[in-house]
Amino acid sequence: MSQQAKRFGPFWLQPDVRAGHMLTLFAGAFSTIGLLTFVALGTPYVLTVYLGVPQGEQGAVSGYLHTFQEAISLLVFAPLGVMADRIGRRQVYAGGLVLMGIAYALYSFASSIPELYAYRLVYAVGIAAATGMLGTIGADYTLERSRGLAVAGIGVLNALGVISVTIGLGRLPQFFVERGASEAAAGHDAHFVVAGLCFLVALLLAFGLKGGTPVARGQRLPVRELFRSGLAEARNPRIALSYACGFIARSDLVLLGTYSVLWGTTAAASRGMDAAQAMAEGRKVFATASAAALLWLFVIGVVIDRVNRVTGIIICMTIASMGYLGTMFIDDPLVKSAVPLLVLLGMGQISAFAGAQTLITKEAPPESRASVIGMFNICGAAGILTTTAIGGVLFDRIGPHAPFVLVGCLTVLLIGAAVLCRIRAPGPLSDRESRSAAPVH
Repeated sequence: MSQQAKRFGPFWLQPDVRAGHMLTLFAGAFSTIGLLTFVALGTPYVLTVYLGVPQGEQGAVSGYLHTFQEAISLLVFAPLGVMADRIGRRQVYAGGLVLMGIAYALYSFASSIPELYAYRLVYAVGIAAATGMLGTIGADYTLERSRGLAVAGIGVLNALGVISVTIGLGRLPQFFVERGASEAAAGHDAHFVVAGLCFLVALLLAFGLKGGTPVARGQRLPVRELFRSGLAEARNPRIALSYACGFIARSDLVLLGTYSVLWGTTAAASRGMDAAQAMAEGRKVFATASAAALLWLFVIGVVIDRVNRVTGIIICMTIASMGYLGTMFIDDPLVKSAVPLLVLLGMGQISAFAGAQTLITKEAPPESRASVIGMFNICGAAGILTTTAIGGVLFDRIGPHAPFVLVGCLTVLLIGAAVLCRIRAPGPLSDRESRSAAPVH
């Protein structure tokens, strides 16, 4: 006998998922992305206080560290997905937070750049495990009819977690210095606090998430088949399309965070502001786009749940292309006339993320879902490596808008592929049948 579906607020849950499981997932969504962003705040501190790297060289070192991190992610996403499909999501997710905590605890004790790379390797494996499982578990727990809304809810919690870490944990070194600690001791203490939070979240996940995998033990695919499934499932045109969307959507986020701040900072510096003022102004550009994204996320989540998933990709990527190509009309991102275009930029970035995440979680088969989402994440990491490498050159040689225009042009090509997929392999036209069949409570 089939079990009845249940609701948790606006979300329809799989029959074996309880409210406690969803609350734990939401706690993980709030904590994970926020905690992983602390490395961006802590790295300049480590480079300055412990390693004595000159300010003029820190940008290059930070960039190389990030590139190394994404390269490691490319290597480990697939085996981590296979592991999750064999032993369960909970162990991989909690293990990822443990590795992040270990990396943070050691990070400020690096005595050389190569040692910093070693700790960043541990951190990279940890965030690959944690972020990969966050999307996978969201798909495991919810029914298709509210999947878009679930992606939106997790995205909002991600954003709130990032804001909380930036405002709260980002001030930890200053907090300890004001209470009499030396700069070196304050940095160690701050990293210990963040490491402790990682360990606490790992414990919460280990005890609060549902164990096992979405299929029974006897139905789990062999390891060799799971390794092949990420590529083999791309025979499904909609999964192939979702991989291409992942390439665009993850690079969108990094481009927005990196080059919007840099654009605002350089514009402020050209007005004669000092470094601190210029950095503050640069963050305003990112904040404007991010605030728009946060408010728009639930709107686009509701839209996605009411249309065919490929149609949703067309809608989302059209908004994204408008936002990125619209940067061509921004001469100065700090003037009031640029605000509407920055708002459109934020709406476009988050639309691409929501559309891509919803499509892959719908199409990935339950028995190999983590492996397929692992391949999706590999495509995202490849997109980050490609667009950041090319985008930095374009920023310097053509103009601040050039990296955004590059992604905008790639997005237009992706829209063409999505239209072709919609014509030839649209999948279910809607989920209205399942909506009408679902029990009403």
